[in-house]
Amino acid sequence: MNTLRLYRKSMAMLIRSHMQYPASFLMQTLAQLVMEGGEMLAVILLVDRFDHLNQWTPGNLYFFFGLMSVSFYITECFGRGITGTFPSMVRSGQLDTVMLRPRGILTQVLCADADPRRIACIAVGTVSLVIGSRMSGIVWTVPKALMLLESICCAFWLILGLFMIEAILCVYSVKSVELANALTYGGRSACQYPVDTYPRPLRVLFTVVAPFALVMHVPASHILGKPLFGWPGWTGFVTPLAGLALFGVMYTLFRMAMRHYRSTGS
Repeated sequence: MNTLRLYRKSMAMLIRSHMQYPASFLMQTLAQLVMEGGEMLAVILLVDRFDHLNQWTPGNLYFFFGLMSVSFYITECFGRGITGTFPSMVRSGQLDTVMLRPRGILTQVLCADADPRRIACIAVGTVSLVIGSRMSGIVWTVPKALMLLESICCAFWLILGLFMIEAILCVYSVKSVELANALTYGGRSACQYPVDTYPRPLRVLFTVVAPFALVMHVPASHILGKPLFGWPGWTGFVTPLAGLALFGVMYTLFRMAMRHYRSTGS
């Protein structure tokens, strides 16, 4: 509980610091809105060009896009320290100071940075979810609402775990490794669309290695009434737990990497 209280206070201070320059914050937030709006425009153009993509209707595609946007940018908003701060800590030697403090390293890293500008991207994703829900004619029930909430929560841990790959690799290489972005930002771009629209190698990649399909696509398909892979309804509550499992694996590897950490001497 003390850790959660510390995290909340740190996030509040970081957000207040961003708001000290309201004009700059507003312009940067609008820039994020334009960028994510451009991503949504690509979906709109696709929907305008084709009546359906495999079994998926235009409304379904909006729903998948919105789910990915909301999940990914919530993680970027509150987990920015992993990718934005940790590599620079390693290069500058600041991580040595972090290791001396009586708090977990990961906790301190997460408390070191936040990006409230991502609220614009979250808003675009939310609008897309609402549009997709209405166009798809979803009849919302308590189980469907809980399934959506579980999917977003578990997607947070999944994406945070994938972000940690870069943190683990930079312990050994000092510099951040761009290859990790293939699974994080590459996964975000690819998995804005249903995984069954891709060739088999990509389906395996985003189902087994970086399980976006298990965490988001399977629950979303059940909510839309078009079960992915023909799996029964209860799998929509079970498969999102793959996100927690992946985070657990990455957290274990992160702790192992920290045992091999050597100061840069800066």
